[in-house]
Amino acid sequence: MSETASFVDPVFLARFGLSRVNVVDYFLHPLNPFRTQNNTSNEVLNMQGISIGMLMQAGMGNHIPLSAMAAEDAYSKKLSALTGDQYELLLPADPNDSDHYTQPSPLYTIRHVIRTNQSSVKILGVYYVVEGVIYKSPNIRSLMKSNVARTLDGLAVVSLMKLNKRMKRRKILDNRKAGERNEAEEEGLRASAAIDQILVRLSKNSHVTTASALDDDDSDDDDDATSTKNIVRGGTIAVAEPSTNI
Repeated sequence: MSETASFVDPVFLARFGLSRVNVVDYFLHPLNPFRTQNNTSNEVLNMQGISIGMLMQAGMGNHIPLSAMAAEDAYSKKLSALTGDQYELLLPADPNDSDHYTQPSPLYTIRHVIRTNQSSVKILGVYYVVEGVIYKSPNIRSLMKSNVARTLDGLAVVSLMKLNKRMKRRKILDNRKAGERNEAEEEGLRASAAIDQILVRLSKNSHVTTASALDDDDSDDDDDATSTKNIVRGGTIAVAEPSTNI
């Protein structure tokens, strides 16, 4: 699934609104493509009549209502007593401020974990609910790939600007008559022309082509012995995976 995908249910939002009380139920919407198809601990608790909203109304079986903060804490403890796939509602920015538990927020963060015991969990994903729209948080690899792509785009633009500036300057100098150019400009034109000729000859030299091919073969051998290596080819950076060969 694309990392730019999202999910929203306008009917649910219009009917129930969205708060910390029901945001997990909203995430467990059967049409939400981000939710797991496995039976979750949250659904097990729901079948037992245990939810944040029910705990706020009836408490822990003693029919004494709990505050939103206390109900959320009690629900979290009930959830941690179970194992398997679970969706955890992460604490607000200021966990000690009771207003954050009762007032609607534009952002909620939900974490998908697999719990093996009360203290051992494996994080499978993080999701954001922004103004009722569910998004998946990008992983580190995607962030690095995006940053590298933006950096390469920026470098390409700078290189083109420098090349364009150089070509314009050279065109201006070429259009001047010999007597209108000073000695430094004449020397610059001669050096630039000489460099262009050298590059053309090198590109046609069979020895250079053969040596380049041999270097490519050597670099392929080095890749097998290198744990991690950045390869730049054609403007694209590929990050090699760590080698498993011993």
